[in-house]
Parts: sequence; C-alpha cells; structure tokens
Amino acid sequence: LEQGIAVPLLLGNKQHIRKLIKEHDLELDGVEIIDPKSAEERERREFFAKAYYEKRKRRGVNLNAARDMLTHAFYFCPSLVEYGYADAMISGIASNYPATIRPALRIIGKQPGANIVSGMYIMLTKKGPLFFADTTVNMNPDENTLVEIALQTANAVKNFNIEPRIAVLSYSNFGSVEGRIPLLVRNVVARLHREHPGIIADGDMQANFALNNALLRENFPFSKLMDGPANILIFPYLTAGNIAYKLLQEVGAAEAIGPVLTGLSKSVHVLQMGASVSEIVNMATIAVVDAQCHEQDCLKKKER
Repeated sequence: LEQGIAVPLLLGNKQHIRKLIKEHDLELDGVEIIDPKSAEERERREFFAKAYYEKRKRRGVNLNAARDMLTHAFYFCPSLVEYGYADAMISGIASNYPATIRPALRIIGKQPGANIVSGMYIMLTKKGPLFFADTTVNMNPDENTLVEIALQTANAVKNFNIEPRIAVLSYSNFGSVEGRIPLLVRNVVARLHREHPGIIADGDMQANFALNNALLRENFPFSKLMDGPANILIFPYLTAGNIAYKLLQEVGAAEAIGPVLTGLSKSVHVLQMGASVSEIVNMATIAVVDAQCHEQDCLKKKER
C-alpha cells in the first residue's frame, strides 16, 4: 500500500487476520478481507463451485465436492482471478507447493498454445539479475519441454525490458563429453537455433562458462554468447535447478525471488514457505507486472 504497488485482498478468517493486524500495529484501513467460508460469500462461492464442477465433472469431481473445495482459500483465490474479481494472486507462505499450485492449474489453466507451466527464480546477484528455470514444476523434461521452458523464460525476461541471453546447461561443453544429458541439451539448442533464430541461446555448456565471458571467449570463440554472459540458465532437470538456486541463496550470494510461474493464462505465483516481508513485496511487484502483461496480450488479441 505504501509503495503503491497494488491494492491487496486478504483471504482467510477475518477475526484471525484482524488480530494479526492489531498485534503487529499495522495500518491497513480499507483493505478488503475475504473469508471463503463466510455467509456473505455464499453467492460467489456457489458460482465458483458450479464453474469448477463444470470444468472437472469428468475428472471425478461432483458438485458437493466442488462446494467443499471452494470453502478453502486454495480454490477460492484462483477463482477470484479467473473470473475477474482480482488481477493476480500470490500464495504459499504457510503451505506446501503442490497444495497451492494444483488448484490454480485446475481453475485457471495454461495460456493458449502452452503445453506446460514452468517455474523461474530471479536471483538478484552483485553482477545483476539471473533467471533460473525450471526450478519447481517439470521434474525430468524431455526435449520439447526444455525448448518450451527456454521460450517461456525468455518471454518472461523480456517483460522486464531485459534482452534474454540463454545458456542451456550440462556437465559438458559443446560436445566435450558424451552422455544422455549433453545430447539432450545439444538437441534443445539446435532446435532453438533453427526454430527461433532471433533468440540468443547456446549450449551444451557448464555454468562457469555461461557466466564467465572471458573464459568463454578464450576457449569457445564461436559461441553465440560471446558478446556477454548468459542471464538465463536453463537446467536439464528440476533437481539441478532447485539445488542451484537454494545453494546460491543460502551462501548469501544472491536474493531469490520466486518461483515465478510461466505458461499460465493469468498471473499466479507461489511463495517459498517462510518467505520474508521483502520477498513477499518483491513477489507482489512481479505479480503486478505479470498481470499487466497478460492484460496487454489480451488487448492485442482483441485488436486482431
């Protein structure tokens, strides 16, 4: 509120939230508190439940089950976004990741043309921002999935007015070692070069070469990243990406913002459990930018 980033809607038990506001001596006059279980939300809750039932009735959900689900913030919150009562949502500070993301995927769904949703972390380092993907969603991506992760991440980075420079990582440098992962990564890079020649991307490559431009120029002067280091690191599988961002965060080398979800049709983002105040504010800012970009995309499609 103070920074004018957004007008927040708080979901949960009103009495409990007001108690927390009082305990922490916060000035949140005029902020709307929505309790999905309350009688005053009965009409909207019923509308959301029927809409969810229509989407999931052939996936084992009956109307009574839908009504029960919509008493929970996990389902009510993405419904607010899906039906235009809110522009974006952030959640997850006190819950595990799957419990938060699954309802959003079922209610909001993917962008038109998207086959996947992926998770990106923004790492604020001394040398500037780095974007790690996929760190949270796709465990063992195949070639098609990795290509789409790279493209989704590049589009997200463009929204911050930053030119994407993609390194697709491996334990090999440009075929120096044979193996399943280096071959997979080389195929991904070949696809990016062939199908998206306007995007700066290269690999397979080790992380130090992706970030150390002098080292890259000395050893691999043919690389498409010759003119500057990568700012997007695409990991060959989720384990590597998740470990990398957590290590960087814990040794104090970077502040992590995320995960920023890409590929959804609306602005939905999930916080790390135990996120700090600054991390929540940063994520709210990202969510606002994402919502504005979604709105601009919708306007462009209508103009066509």
